Amino acid sequence: MKLLARFNLIFILIFGVGTIVAVWVAYGFLRDEAVQQVREQARLMMETTLAIRAYTADQIKPLLQKVQARDSVFLAQTVPAYSATQVFDNIHKRNPDYSYKEATLNPTNPIDRATDWEADVVNRFRDDPKQKEIYGERLTPVGKSLFLAHPLQVNDAACLECHSTPAVAPKTMIRQYGSDNGFGWKMNEIIGAQIVSVPETLPIQIADRGLKTLIAYLVIIALVALLVLDFVLVATVIRPVARLSRVADEISQGKVDVEDIPVKGRDEISTLAASFNRMQRSLARAMRLLESEEPGER
Repeated sequence: MKLLARFNLIFILIFGVGTIVAVWVAYGFLRDEAVQQVREQARLMMETTLAIRAYTADQIKPLLQKVQARDSVFLAQTVPAYSATQVFDNIHKRNPDYSYKEATLNPTNPIDRATDWEADVVNRFRDDPKQKEIYGERLTPVGKSLFLAHPLQVNDAACLECHSTPAVAPKTMIRQYGSDNGFGWKMNEIIGAQIVSVPETLPIQIADRGLKTLIAYLVIIALVALLVLDFVLVATVIRPVARLSRVADEISQGKVDVEDIPVKGRDEISTLAASFNRMQRSLARAMRLLESEEPGER
Protein backbone atom coordinates (compact mmCIF):
# COMPACT_ATOMS: atom_id res chain seq x y z
CA MET A 1 0.00 0.00 0.00
CA LYS A 2 1.38 3.39 -0.96
CA LEU A 3 2.20 5.96 1.68
CA LEU A 4 -0.60 8.35 0.70
CA ALA A 5 -3.22 5.61 0.74
CA ARG A 6 -1.95 4.37 4.09
CA PHE A 7 -2.05 7.88 5.52
CA ASN A 8 -5.61 8.41 4.26
CA LEU A 9 -6.74 5.10 5.76
CA ILE A 10 -5.22 5.97 9.14
CA PHE A 11 -6.79 9.44 9.02
CA ILE A 12 -10.22 8.02 8.17
CA LEU A 13 -10.02 5.43 10.96
CA ILE A 14 -8.93 7.98 13.57
CA PHE A 15 -11.45 10.58 12.44
CA GLY A 16 -14.20 7.94 12.27
CA VAL A 17 -13.61 6.83 15.86
CA GLY A 18 -13.37 10.45 17.00
CA THR A 19 -16.59 11.30 15.17
CA ILE A 20 -18.47 8.43 16.79
CA VAL A 21 -17.38 9.57 20.25
CA ALA A 22 -18.16 13.23 19.43
CA VAL A 23 -21.60 12.35 18.06
CA TRP A 24 -22.41 10.23 21.12
CA VAL A 25 -21.45 13.07 23.47
CA ALA A 26 -23.07 15.75 21.31
CA TYR A 27 -26.38 13.92 21.02
CA GLY A 28 -26.90 13.97 24.77
CA PHE A 29 -26.08 17.67 24.82
CA LEU A 30 -28.41 18.34 21.87
CA ARG A 31 -31.24 16.42 23.57
CA ASP A 32 -30.84 18.50 26.74
CA GLU A 33 -30.72 21.71 24.72
CA ALA A 34 -33.80 20.69 22.72
CA VAL A 35 -35.77 19.94 25.87
CA GLN A 36 -34.71 23.30 27.32
CA GLN A 37 -35.70 25.01 24.08
CA VAL A 38 -39.15 23.41 24.15
CA ARG A 39 -39.55 24.36 27.82
CA GLU A 40 -38.62 27.99 27.15
CA GLN A 41 -41.00 28.09 24.19
CA ALA A 42 -43.81 26.76 26.40
CA ARG A 43 -42.96 29.31 29.08
CA LEU A 44 -43.08 32.12 26.50
CA MET A 45 -46.48 30.93 25.34
CA MET A 46 -47.73 30.99 28.91
CA GLU A 47 -46.45 34.52 29.40
CA THR A 48 -48.27 35.50 26.22
CA THR A 49 -51.56 34.07 27.46
CA LEU A 50 -51.14 35.82 30.81
CA ALA A 51 -50.62 39.10 28.99
CA ILE A 52 -53.78 38.45 26.96
CA ARG A 53 -55.72 37.67 30.15
CA ALA A 54 -54.60 40.94 31.74
CA TYR A 55 -55.38 42.92 28.58
CA THR A 56 -58.86 41.37 28.37
CA ALA A 57 -59.64 42.06 32.05
CA ASP A 58 -58.33 45.63 32.02
CA GLN A 59 -59.43 46.91 28.62
CA ILE A 60 -61.78 44.58 26.74
CA LYS A 61 -64.12 43.54 29.54
CA PRO A 62 -65.10 47.09 30.61
CA LEU A 63 -66.06 47.92 27.03
CA LEU A 64 -68.05 44.75 26.38
CA GLN A 65 -69.90 44.90 29.70
CA LYS A 66 -71.84 47.88 28.36
CA VAL A 67 -72.85 45.86 25.30
CA GLN A 68 -73.88 42.93 27.52
CA ALA A 69 -76.04 45.18 29.69
CA ARG A 70 -77.64 46.81 26.67
CA ASP A 71 -78.37 43.63 24.71
CA SER A 72 -78.90 41.32 27.71
CA VAL A 73 -76.43 38.79 26.29
CA PHE A 74 -73.33 37.16 27.65
CA LEU A 75 -70.18 37.70 25.59
CA ALA A 76 -67.47 35.10 26.15
CA GLN A 77 -64.91 37.67 24.97
CA THR A 78 -65.17 39.32 28.40
CA VAL A 79 -63.67 36.22 30.02
CA PRO A 80 -59.86 36.37 30.22
CA ALA A 81 -59.55 32.59 30.01
CA TYR A 82 -61.58 32.56 26.78
CA SER A 83 -59.37 35.23 25.20
CA ALA A 84 -56.20 33.40 26.24
CA THR A 85 -57.48 30.14 24.78
CA GLN A 86 -58.53 31.77 21.52
CA VAL A 87 -55.15 33.44 21.09
CA PHE A 88 -53.37 30.18 21.78
CA ASP A 89 -55.52 28.45 19.18
CA ASN A 90 -54.00 30.82 16.63
CA ILE A 91 -50.52 30.07 17.98
CA HIS A 92 -51.34 26.37 17.76
CA LYS A 93 -51.94 26.67 14.01
CA ARG A 94 -48.28 27.59 13.52
CA ASN A 95 -47.01 25.36 16.31
CA PRO A 96 -49.26 22.28 16.08
CA ASP A 97 -47.13 20.25 18.49
CA TYR A 98 -48.00 22.58 21.39
CA SER A 99 -51.35 22.33 23.17
CA TYR A 100 -52.68 24.62 25.89
CA LYS A 101 -55.35 24.31 28.52
CA GLU A 102 -56.42 26.28 31.54
CA ALA A 103 -57.35 23.23 33.56
CA THR A 104 -59.74 24.23 36.34
CA LEU A 105 -61.16 22.14 39.18
CA ASN A 106 -64.52 23.94 39.19
CA PRO A 107 -64.91 25.81 35.87
CA THR A 108 -67.88 27.66 34.53
CA ASN A 109 -67.42 26.08 31.10
CA PRO A 110 -67.23 22.27 31.32
CA ILE A 111 -64.60 22.07 28.57
CA ASP A 112 -62.13 23.68 31.00
CA ARG A 113 -62.61 21.01 33.66
CA ALA A 114 -59.34 19.34 34.67
CA THR A 115 -58.86 15.70 33.82
CA ASP A 116 -57.51 13.31 36.46
CA TRP A 117 -53.81 13.99 35.74
CA GLU A 118 -54.44 17.71 35.35
CA ALA A 119 -56.28 17.74 38.69
CA ASP A 120 -53.23 16.09 40.27
CA VAL A 121 -51.07 18.93 38.95
CA VAL A 122 -53.50 21.56 40.29
CA ASN A 123 -53.61 19.88 43.70
CA ARG A 124 -49.81 19.88 43.85
CA PHE A 125 -49.95 23.67 43.49
CA ARG A 126 -52.70 23.88 46.12
CA ASP A 127 -50.68 21.73 48.55
CA ASP A 128 -47.59 23.91 48.05
CA PRO A 129 -48.63 27.49 47.11
CA LYS A 130 -44.97 28.54 46.94
CA GLN A 131 -44.41 26.24 43.97
CA LYS A 132 -44.69 28.32 40.81
CA GLU A 133 -43.85 25.80 38.12
CA ILE A 134 -44.09 22.07 37.50
CA TYR A 135 -42.31 20.36 34.63
CA GLY A 136 -42.76 16.68 33.94
CA GLU A 137 -43.77 13.94 31.56
CA ARG A 138 -46.68 11.56 31.31
CA LEU A 139 -47.79 8.60 29.24
CA THR A 140 -50.49 9.15 26.61
CA PRO A 141 -52.10 6.74 24.12
CA VAL A 142 -49.68 8.06 21.44
CA GLY A 143 -46.53 8.00 23.60
CA LYS A 144 -44.80 10.14 26.18
CA SER A 145 -45.72 13.81 26.49
CA LEU A 146 -43.89 16.65 28.24
CA PHE A 147 -45.80 19.35 30.07
CA LEU A 148 -45.12 22.66 31.77
CA ALA A 149 -47.63 23.98 34.30
CA HIS A 150 -48.11 27.28 36.18
CA PRO A 151 -50.78 27.84 38.85
CA LEU A 152 -53.90 29.90 38.22
CA GLN A 153 -54.71 31.91 41.34
CA VAL A 154 -57.54 34.31 42.08
CA ASN A 155 -55.61 37.57 42.49
CA ASP A 156 -58.23 39.99 41.19
CA ALA A 157 -61.44 40.69 43.08
CA ALA A 158 -63.17 41.23 39.72
CA CYS A 159 -63.02 37.45 39.19
CA LEU A 160 -65.38 36.98 42.13
CA GLU A 161 -68.08 38.98 40.35
CA CYS A 162 -68.69 35.88 38.23
CA HIS A 163 -67.41 33.11 40.46
CA SER A 164 -68.35 33.81 44.07
CA THR A 165 -72.08 32.95 44.18
CA PRO A 166 -74.81 32.61 41.53
CA ALA A 167 -76.67 35.46 43.21
CA VAL A 168 -74.07 38.10 42.26
CA ALA A 169 -73.04 36.57 38.91
CA PRO A 170 -74.31 38.17 35.69
CA LYS A 171 -77.74 36.80 34.81
CA THR A 172 -76.69 36.44 31.19
CA MET A 173 -73.87 34.11 32.24
CA ILE A 174 -76.22 32.08 34.45
CA ARG A 175 -78.60 31.81 31.53
CA GLN A 176 -75.85 30.44 29.27
CA TYR A 177 -73.88 28.18 31.63
CA GLY A 178 -76.26 27.54 34.52
CA SER A 179 -75.64 27.95 38.25
CA ASP A 180 -74.11 24.57 39.07
CA ASN A 181 -70.50 25.14 38.10
CA GLY A 182 -67.82 27.78 38.49
CA PHE A 183 -68.85 29.21 41.86
CA GLY A 184 -67.42 29.21 45.36
CA TRP A 185 -64.06 30.63 44.35
CA LYS A 186 -62.16 32.55 47.02
CA MET A 187 -59.58 35.29 46.95
CA ASN A 188 -55.99 34.00 46.61
CA GLU A 189 -57.25 30.47 46.01
CA ILE A 190 -55.49 28.34 43.39
CA ILE A 191 -58.36 27.20 41.20
CA GLY A 192 -56.50 25.65 38.28
CA ALA A 193 -53.32 25.55 36.25
CA GLN A 194 -52.03 26.70 32.90
CA ILE A 195 -50.68 23.61 31.17
CA VAL A 196 -48.74 23.54 27.93
CA SER A 197 -48.12 20.02 26.58
CA VAL A 198 -45.85 18.79 23.79
CA PRO A 199 -45.09 15.24 22.61
CA GLU A 200 -41.68 13.94 23.66
CA THR A 201 -40.93 13.35 19.99
CA LEU A 202 -40.64 17.12 19.42
CA PRO A 203 -37.35 17.67 21.30
CA ILE A 204 -36.10 14.38 19.83
CA GLN A 205 -36.82 15.69 16.34
CA ILE A 206 -35.05 18.97 17.14
CA ALA A 207 -32.04 17.06 18.50
CA ASP A 208 -32.00 14.76 15.46
CA ARG A 209 -31.98 17.73 13.08
CA GLY A 210 -29.13 19.29 15.04
CA LEU A 211 -27.23 16.00 14.99
CA LYS A 212 -27.62 15.62 11.22
CA THR A 213 -26.35 19.16 10.72
CA LEU A 214 -23.39 18.47 13.02
CA ILE A 215 -22.51 15.26 11.16
CA ALA A 216 -22.74 17.06 7.80
CA TYR A 217 -20.37 19.78 9.03
CA LEU A 218 -17.96 17.18 10.45
CA VAL A 219 -17.88 15.30 7.16
CA ILE A 220 -17.24 18.51 5.20
CA ILE A 221 -14.50 19.54 7.62
CA ALA A 222 -12.96 16.06 7.41
CA LEU A 223 -12.92 16.11 3.60
CA VAL A 224 -11.37 19.58 3.48
CA ALA A 225 -8.82 18.63 6.14
CA LEU A 226 -7.96 15.40 4.28
CA LEU A 227 -7.45 17.25 0.99
CA VAL A 228 -5.24 19.87 2.65
CA LEU A 229 -3.20 17.24 4.51
CA ASP A 230 -2.84 15.16 1.34
CA PHE A 231 -1.57 18.21 -0.54
CA VAL A 232 0.92 19.01 2.24
CA LEU A 233 2.00 15.37 2.48
CA VAL A 234 2.55 15.11 -1.27
CA ALA A 235 4.43 18.41 -1.45
CA THR A 236 6.66 17.92 1.60
CA VAL A 237 7.15 14.15 1.86
CA ILE A 238 5.98 12.03 -1.05
CA ARG A 239 7.49 14.04 -3.93
CA PRO A 240 10.91 14.51 -2.26
CA VAL A 241 11.01 10.83 -1.26
CA ALA A 242 9.97 9.80 -4.78
CA ARG A 243 12.76 11.99 -6.17
CA LEU A 244 15.26 10.38 -3.80
CA SER A 245 14.04 6.94 -4.83
CA ARG A 246 14.38 7.78 -8.52
CA VAL A 247 17.94 9.10 -8.12
CA ALA A 248 18.93 6.12 -5.97
CA ASP A 249 17.59 3.81 -8.65
CA GLU A 250 19.66 5.59 -11.32
CA ILE A 251 22.80 5.31 -9.20
CA SER A 252 22.14 1.62 -8.61
CA GLN A 253 22.15 1.18 -12.38
CA GLY A 254 25.65 2.73 -12.64
CA LYS A 255 24.75 6.33 -13.43
CA VAL A 256 26.71 8.37 -10.90
CA ASP A 257 26.74 11.76 -12.62
CA VAL A 258 23.24 12.78 -11.64
CA GLU A 259 22.02 16.23 -10.67
CA ASP A 260 21.84 17.15 -7.02
CA ILE A 261 18.44 16.96 -5.43
CA PRO A 262 17.16 20.46 -4.57
CA VAL A 263 17.34 21.15 -0.83
CA LYS A 264 14.76 23.57 0.59
CA GLY A 265 14.34 24.20 4.28
CA ARG A 266 15.80 22.45 7.30
CA ASP A 267 13.33 19.71 7.97
CA GLU A 268 14.14 16.00 8.07
CA ILE A 269 13.43 15.49 4.36
CA SER A 270 15.76 18.37 3.46
CA THR A 271 18.45 16.96 5.75
CA LEU A 272 18.04 13.56 4.11
CA ALA A 273 18.31 15.11 0.62
CA ALA A 274 21.47 16.99 1.60
CA SER A 275 23.02 13.81 3.00
CA PHE A 276 22.03 11.94 -0.14
CA ASN A 277 23.66 14.62 -2.30
CA ARG A 278 26.90 14.35 -0.30
CA MET A 279 26.80 10.58 -0.57
CA GLN A 280 26.21 10.78 -4.33
CA ARG A 281 29.08 13.23 -4.84
CA SER A 282 31.41 11.12 -2.72
CA LEU A 283 30.44 8.04 -4.69
CA ALA A 284 31.03 9.85 -7.98
CA ARG A 285 34.48 10.99 -6.88
CA ALA A 286 35.33 7.48 -5.71
CA MET A 287 34.21 6.01 -9.03
CA ARG A 288 36.24 8.55 -11.01
CA LEU A 289 39.27 7.85 -8.80
CA LEU A 290 38.95 4.14 -9.39
CA GLU A 291 38.62 4.65 -13.11
CA SER A 292 41.80 6.83 -13.18
CA GLU A 293 43.84 4.25 -11.27
CA GLU A 294 42.87 1.22 -13.34
CA PRO A 295 45.27 1.85 -16.36
CA GLY A 296 48.34 2.27 -14.13
CA GLU A 297 47.65 -0.96 -12.32
CA ARG A 298 47.79 -2.88 -15.57
